[in-house]
Amino acid sequence: MLKNKIIIVLFSLVTLFACSKEPEKIKLIKETNQKVEMISAYEEGMNLLEMGDYYAAGKKFLEAEILFPQSQWASKSVLMASYSYYMQDYYSLAIQNLKRFFNTYPNDKNIAYAHYLLAMCYYETIEGEKKDLAPLTLSKKELNFIIKNYPETDYAYDARFKIDLINDVLAAKEVYIGRHYVKKKKWIPALNRFKNVLENYETTVHVEEAIHRLVEIYFKLGMEEESLKYASLLGYNYNSGEWYAETYKIFNKKYKVTIPKTKKEKSKILSKIKDLF
Repeated sequence: MLKNKIIIVLFSLVTLFACSKEPEKIKLIKETNQKVEMISAYEEGMNLLEMGDYYAAGKKFLEAEILFPQSQWASKSVLMASYSYYMQDYYSLAIQNLKRFFNTYPNDKNIAYAHYLLAMCYYETIEGEKKDLAPLTLSKKELNFIIKNYPETDYAYDARFKIDLINDVLAAKEVYIGRHYVKKKKWIPALNRFKNVLENYETTVHVEEAIHRLVEIYFKLGMEEESLKYASLLGYNYNSGEWYAETYKIFNKKYKVTIPKTKKEKSKILSKIKDLF
């Protein structure tokens, strides 16, 4: 009887050991296969990226993430997918994956790159002062985040240039709206728009016109002292510019503009970001 009990206990232990080991073995084989498949998908994604088939590359990178989500390559796959969609100009898909990246891999070592890529996705959709300002503000927010949190990176260095270009468009928007208010003879809203350019975008090329518009509006309102104050400011900083000539005409009707016109160069968008991996 005792012998039978010992045999049953031994059999139970062997069975338990076998049961506990077998799933581990199966899991290990499955994991190894998944890793091989993930590497294959990732490499295929890289090949497609090199060939310029960005949309297909993005799908392959996301496939690699799904195949082996616990690996260190999962987060890289999401970033590469986002970059691929960015290169295809599918910015909404890139943004969607980047937002998921922040939620899923908040401590990833490439988080700075992810924020920069997100900023670029917004940045590339900027169309000008007459269009929607949402991409401008979203891009500027991300770029400022990079400068504040990763000041010593190449991303921060480039972000500073990008913000200058964004500020130029934002200032242009203020001037554009200000002109519209002038046409409608809504003087107070117009004054606020032009003053905003002076206060928040003083390094942009639109400051000169904004000051001239202030001179013009105050003169029309009969506030010559205020008008002369801004005229002096314009003369002190831009006494050889075209807008100073226009301002001078306000006070001297016989003055003729003789300043030659110069062709202004458009701001060039910096080249697209390079491959990270």
